[in-house]
Amino acid sequence: MLQTYNPANDAIQVWIGDRLFSRNEARVSVFDSSVQGGDAVWEGLRVYNNTIFCLTEHLNRLQASAHALAFQNIPDNATIRNAIKETLKANKMHDGVHIRLTLTRGEKITSGMDPRLNQKGCTLIVLAEWKPPVYGNKGIRLITSSVRRNSPMHLDSKIHHNNLLNNILAKIEANVAGADDALMLDNLGFVAETNACNIFFIKRSILKTPSADACLPGITRSMVIEIASNLGITLQEGHFSLTELYCADEVFTTGTMGELVAVDEIDGRKIGQMGSDKQLMKLKTAYSELVKTKSESID
Repeated sequence: MLQTYNPANDAIQVWIGDRLFSRNEARVSVFDSSVQGGDAVWEGLRVYNNTIFCLTEHLNRLQASAHALAFQNIPDNATIRNAIKETLKANKMHDGVHIRLTLTRGEKITSGMDPRLNQKGCTLIVLAEWKPPVYGNKGIRLITSSVRRNSPMHLDSKIHHNNLLNNILAKIEANVAGADDALMLDNLGFVAETNACNIFFIKRSILKTPSADACLPGITRSMVIEIASNLGITLQEGHFSLTELYCADEVFTTGTMGELVAVDEIDGRKIGQMGSDKQLMKLKTAYSELVKTKSESID
């Protein structure tokens, strides 16, 4: 799975700091913390029919991540909403759009690690692109990565930070193996998530997902949990082994970039060979309906 370049994004305008720049002029300083140390937090937003899915939830998580990292002079949600609104307006974007929303610790007065060098406030970046869900409508293939997902004893995955090197290393392993993405385990060998998404599986009509110990408690993940409750589907959160996923009736990933995506194969094992409940289609249909009620206009 490789995203393709969309020529429609040639002339997009990108919000940086407090104004818009053309794509070719959009830059951050070499002294910015995102460049110096990957010191930033981010959110992925999807635009549906002039609305943004779970906008409040995403902004609140951005604020929480920035607070956890002790950012100073964090822009409030009203300021960020306005930047998003102005970016979409300038680009005439209404649907089929993905937004990469980034907040860095800001520009330093001189190169260095110490956050006290950041004396200009945060840098806000709103990058909106014409981009459909990245996996399309086909199921995906996963391999298990040798790279472990961070646990709270290392770097808490509940902080939605830009330091994604362990995920990138896992993705490289998937690329070399010819798979779409990599499944990442925690430090004890239990399934955490993929390099890009949360993961669920179904066995005998019970929906299961890893506890949010070494994975991001994703917003799409929380929506699926809500949908399962509404549909009367039993949910179990816990520690699950690879064997349990190999032998599942259905496996799927969740995330803003891809929505709900079936997993057809993990480490060469076909999924669903032990029987299939076909609950995923029900969840996907309900998710499409939930998008209508959980999306917010920013006008």
